[in-house]
Amino acid sequence: MLIKSNNLMGTRILKRFLPLLLVFSFLITSCSNNQEQINQQQEEVAQPQPNIYGLYVDSLSQQEGVVRKNETLTDILIPHHVTYQQIREIAKIAHDKWNVRKIRKGKKYIIYSSKDSIPTVKYFVYESDPINYVVVEFGDSISVVKGSKPIKIKERKAAGEITSSLYLALKEQKVSDLLALKLAEVFAWQIDFYRIYKGDKFKVLFEEEYVNGEFIGVGKIIAAYFQHRGDDYYAFYFNQDDKDEYFDEEGKSLQKTFLKSPLKFSRITSGYTRRRYHPVLHRYKAHLGTDYAAPTGTPIYAVGDGVVIEARYKRNNGNYVKIRHNSTYSTQYLHMSKIAKGIRPGVKVKQKQVIGYVGSTGLATGPHVCFRFWKNGAQIDHRKQKFPSSHPVSKDNMEQYLSYMDSLKTIIDSMQIGNNSASVTQVTANQ
Repeated sequence: MLIKSNNLMGTRILKRFLPLLLVFSFLITSCSNNQEQINQQQEEVAQPQPNIYGLYVDSLSQQEGVVRKNETLTDILIPHHVTYQQIREIAKIAHDKWNVRKIRKGKKYIIYSSKDSIPTVKYFVYESDPINYVVVEFGDSISVVKGSKPIKIKERKAAGEITSSLYLALKEQKVSDLLALKLAEVFAWQIDFYRIYKGDKFKVLFEEEYVNGEFIGVGKIIAAYFQHRGDDYYAFYFNQDDKDEYFDEEGKSLQKTFLKSPLKFSRITSGYTRRRYHPVLHRYKAHLGTDYAAPTGTPIYAVGDGVVIEARYKRNNGNYVKIRHNSTYSTQYLHMSKIAKGIRPGVKVKQKQVIGYVGSTGLATGPHVCFRFWKNGAQIDHRKQKFPSSHPVSKDNMEQYLSYMDSLKTIIDSMQIGNNSASVTQVTANQ
């Protein structure tokens, strides 16, 4: 009876204090978990973080520099106690990733060294451009790794009216003038950018690229509108069959058979005419071509795919190249300072391929290219020709394209001339 009574009393006591025991147990467990979280957070805070090159360099000293004229990798590293043998080993290991003999003036480099009384180089970083770099690691053995910095993309809008030039119109919008080059490339087949008119208008949705918070360039144009001499032109970026292209509202490619001109930017000094006063011969004669003035050395592009049929020097033409594009069309480019390497009769060339450089050889008074165009054996004024589109959106992709295009066109049409704004920033890693 006594044992049974004691058990009963113990049960009553346990039931009475059980809630308190449970609360006490919970508090102990909670405090323990909180302490573990605090310890974990402290460990995370203390954990060293890699820099933009993916290197852990908190314990190292850092020295930045810029490659000087005629400076070599040896010139840079020898003062930091790197041996000639190590430099030869770098050249050997890096041969398929990086040509150490082609470091360029003005390029940035960083040397990370130990903080000893006689510092030892641990890493050498060379930036070939604002995005791409090479890391040389000095350890038990030397390793060379190529890398690229993450790019941050900002979508921006710009709209304006041209009062004097596209460059100034963009400057008023606080937009890089690099966008002018991009627009010229997108609309190369629709608009002659050497003949932009006062009152022409533009709207554009485009990308800007940033690395480590610094602007490095203009990315792709997503959608654009250009009103030129009263005509409206739209361009919409669309990837089809793993190829980036621009199409109009109906899905027709903006890329025509030929470019409007063989130079990116210049000015027309003489157009196609049957009667022009020749500045050298001092008499009137036909000028069956278009003269584009530009500084000596400016690249000259093939306006379309074709085969080189002439590439030589003639007394009046100077250095020149002639291309047969097909059975109907041929083009010729005169007065080059020099013909591009590898351009000779029989060589196939692609549209936008450099075939030579602006000069004043032959019968010329200043640096320019005389561009001539043949159709069915007769010279014509290429600026008056309308060429068909190529590679339209396929039937399989048309429904997707039209839906995508409508959404972009709504954005472009809603933009007000003179408005300029940035969209939400997206972070992407470059390839």
